[in-house]
Amino acid sequence: MANNKSYFGGALAGLKTLLTGMDITMGEYMTRKVTEQYPENRKTVHIAERHRGTLVMPADENGKNKCTACTLCEKACPNGSIKITSTMIVTADGKKKKLLQDYQYDLGDCMFCQLCVNACNFGAIEFTNDFENATFSRDALIQHLNVPPTDAEMAQYAENAKVAAAKAAEEAKAKAEAAAKAKAAAEAEKPDNKEEK
Repeated sequence: MANNKSYFGGALAGLKTLLTGMDITMGEYMTRKVTEQYPENRKTVHIAERHRGTLVMPADENGKNKCTACTLCEKACPNGSIKITSTMIVTADGKKKKLLQDYQYDLGDCMFCQLCVNACNFGAIEFTNDFENATFSRDALIQHLNVPPTDAEMAQYAENAKVAAAKAAEEAKAKAEAAAKAKAAAEAEKPDNKEEK
């Protein structure tokens, strides 16, 4: 597309853009400056509520995490910053479920996209606005967020598994005995049927 402006029209347009830029510059020059005296003002420094600083796993009033080890957050993470280790346990009522053993979060690989928090259906993880994450070692950036199960809890789950296995064995034995009785009864009726014919 050809430019139909005359020489003087182009010069006036250039002067207009120059004055617009100078107006913005002078406006910023007159604006009062604020200097943050960090780290001296650490207690009063304002951090935005929506700032994503580090991932945490809050605990309830009993000191337990809400995480069910469903691995949705691990699958949603584009960088592989989350590694979940879980094990199958048996509850007191004999039901099997996953138990979170370790929730490993690598702050050094995290890009703070919050996809993991959005994927979590249980509100088990959230970002805080803590921004002081500098360290001399990358190993210090690997954090274990969950409260691990105690030895007493694991012993109780093992006992639950034994009880459930014994109950399942009894039920299987009862079913086998019932099937054997039914088979014996069916075989006992067969000769009678032949004699009737």
